Amino acid sequence: MMTRHPPVIMRLVAHAAVYALAFTMLFPFLWMVSTSLKTDKEAAETMAMLPASPQWGNYVRAARSAQLGEFYLNSSVAALVTMLLGVAHNALAGFAFAKMRFAGERALFLLTLATMMLPIQVSFIFAYVISHRLGYVNNLQALVVPFLASGFGVYYMRQAIHAVPDSLLEAGRMDGMNDFDLFWTLVRPTVWPAISALAIFTFVASWNSFFWPLIVIDDLSRKTLPLAVADLAAGQYIQSWPERMAAATILVGPLVLVFLVMQRSFVRGIALTGMKE
Repeated sequence: MMTRHPPVIMRLVAHAAVYALAFTMLFPFLWMVSTSLKTDKEAAETMAMLPASPQWGNYVRAARSAQLGEFYLNSSVAALVTMLLGVAHNALAGFAFAKMRFAGERALFLLTLATMMLPIQVSFIFAYVISHRLGYVNNLQALVVPFLASGFGVYYMRQAIHAVPDSLLEAGRMDGMNDFDLFWTLVRPTVWPAISALAIFTFVASWNSFFWPLIVIDDLSRKTLPLAVADLAAGQYIQSWPERMAAATILVGPLVLVFLVMQRSFVRGIALTGMKE
């Protein structure tokens, strides 16, 4: 006869496994932060995680040497504008697919889903040709306009908005609301966690984008942070490894901050879109 393990032991084992997995994911980040606070000699000769004497000056020297202020501004503008406009476009399109009926609705939705099956790099050729004809090449507009809508974003918002009761919208229509009023007044507050989660996805994707900026941006003054990271890895701006790690830590900082601020809404948004229709 098999004996069952006490629930407490099972919970301890589960927590231990989760913490171990979390540590393996956090270790590279912790190593980067630790190295950023070491001297050049200490980083080369010791594998200790904690520096003997933290070198906070590495961050100041890294920011000056790598011109991080200019790169930060470019990436921040591109990521914030893409996030705001992209979420607005995707949410409105998701509302239309979820709660409105129009000719060709199903065909358009299937076409939207089909775009998710193609690697995004496939569309870069067409996006570059269009950006060149519009005069966006080597400008920050090229980092924003091609990503104002996405198949994933539209589908994600459609699934979230589909869970909003139709009776709520019917009550709004009886009060004389038009479609936009229904979205802004009734739907938006209800699916706000999903909107927050999509905002995080969009911000991180724009912030981390490397291949597309590499294609459309040539001027140093318009480069973004991922391009700066590549130059740092090649030693173009900084030769010191601790200073390189300090610069990399500064670059990752906004992503960590955005996630910590919006963590609760992010988790609720993921749970909301997982509801069955």
